[in-house]
Amino acid sequence: MKTGLEFFFDCSSPWTYLAFVRLLERAPHLPVDLIWKPILVGGVFNKVNGDVYSQRANPNPVKAIYYKKDLADWARLADVKLIAPTVFPVRSVTAMRGCFYALAQDRLIAYAKALFEAYWEQDLDIGQNHIIAMCATKAGLDAEACLEAAASPEAKASLLANTEELIARGGFGSPTYFVNHDDMYFGNDRLELVEAAIRRLVREG
Repeated sequence: MKTGLEFFFDCSSPWTYLAFVRLLERAPHLPVDLIWKPILVGGVFNKVNGDVYSQRANPNPVKAIYYKKDLADWARLADVKLIAPTVFPVRSVTAMRGCFYALAQDRLIAYAKALFEAYWEQDLDIGQNHIIAMCATKAGLDAEACLEAAASPEAKASLLANTEELIARGGFGSPTYFVNHDDMYFGNDRLELVEAAIRRLVREG
């Protein structure tokens, strides 16, 4: 029996982009069922992690220097090009609502990849509908249908539900993983721990 691995994510996070790339590399070699959970990370911050905003407004200069190095080191390791987007933070709500249409069309991975690349590599504002449409087309989706679905009450409710679910289960940001529902891990740099937990479950049967 495969282990359930939930991945709560928002494409507006560079660490989530790194985790996304690295998870896709590892998943084929792990006995897991990947469960994709799009969220609005700003909604999480607003409720349980408001310190993020004060840290952005008044960054520790010493930590800020290391943060840039750390991000660059991880990007190099993952072979991912990361830029500092002109628009940051970005309004990702419509793009993330579009994920539910992509899921229904079995194109979620391609759609999320297109969003990540547009924002973190090409400096394109994924808060704009025409950029979302471009990403949908790149993922093999009907761009107009994707935008219509993203504006639907169902997509709005689904994104809110996932966001509230993450908060209720103790999450506070993106990316967050759950192994077999109860075992939570946060951050790109916890992926090795996620993999270890999955392999431990396999050994224990």
